[in-house]
Amino acid sequence: MQRLQRLFILALFGSIIFVANMFLPPPFNYLMMVIQAVFLALSALFIKRAGAMYAGAIGGLLTALLSGSALGPFTFFFSFLFGVFVDLFLFAFRIKGTREGVNRNRLIAAMALSTLMIAVSSYSAFALLPQSFNLEKIAFVSLFIQPSPMLTVLVLFMGPATGAVAGYASAYLWNRYLRYISV
Repeated sequence: MQRLQRLFILALFGSIIFVANMFLPPPFNYLMMVIQAVFLALSALFIKRAGAMYAGAIGGLLTALLSGSALGPFTFFFSFLFGVFVDLFLFAFRIKGTREGVNRNRLIAAMALSTLMIAVSSYSAFALLPQSFNLEKIAFVSLFIQPSPMLTVLVLFMGPATGAVAGYASAYLWNRYLRYISV
């Protein structure tokens, strides 16, 4: 029964990530990254080993399959990588979802660092890496963006800010409502 409950939680959180990514227009779905971060943190708290990685893979796979764009593999990869970062930082900060609750400050720090890492890695993949390898001349030039100092500052600021908000929201939800649910 526990295996079925874990599978249900992963499918539910992965599908919520999919809905947040898929049905919002492109500028707004990037602003709603906080939803994905909250559900990745909660899945890591519910499922102890690789919960965020599985939820990120489910959400990324659904988004990649149903979007039908050339960015499908990138969508899956970065959603999966975001889950990996969340799991790694929750493990590094020794954050466990227990009935006593979670340490809010540690969860905020872990989520801020994981969103910073995914923001920097995705920005590097689409802005900095193509310039360093001179890839702008290939046919996929529309996939790449032009780096600018303002965009770099925005990525470096909004990554941790989004993660801090998601960490606070996740800690509040866990400590207030979800810590008594056993999976």
